[in-house]
Amino acid sequence: MNMIMLMMTLSLALSILLTALNFLLAQMTPDSEKLSPYECGFDPLGSARLPFSIRFFLVAILFLLFDLEIALLLPLPWAIQLHNPTLTLTWTSMLILLLTLGLVYEWLQGGLEWAE
Repeated sequence: MNMIMLMMTLSLALSILLTALNFLLAQMTPDSEKLSPYECGFDPLGSARLPFSIRFFLVAILFLLFDLEIALLLPLPWAIQLHNPTLTLTWTSMLILLLTLGLVYEWLQGGLEWAE
């Protein structure tokens, strides 16, 4: 059996195993909070026009930014096989350093503090 077939078989087996574990271990008894149409924590009897906090959107944008960072770094193992892997490592390090400095700046400015 060649390596590709082995990897596909292992991936399929692991996927089936994790899906089966999810069905076996998940709690299937919903409570009143889960059955509520407003599961997000807002009061369903209040006004629907309450403004969102800007911090909610900031956390969402930070999540998207770091999620996209992972997508940019995914080709890195294949880029090591290029003629000049030092250049690839330099660009990767610069990207991670830039994002880390941005996160530290946002943290020091208090943008990640949820309570005002």
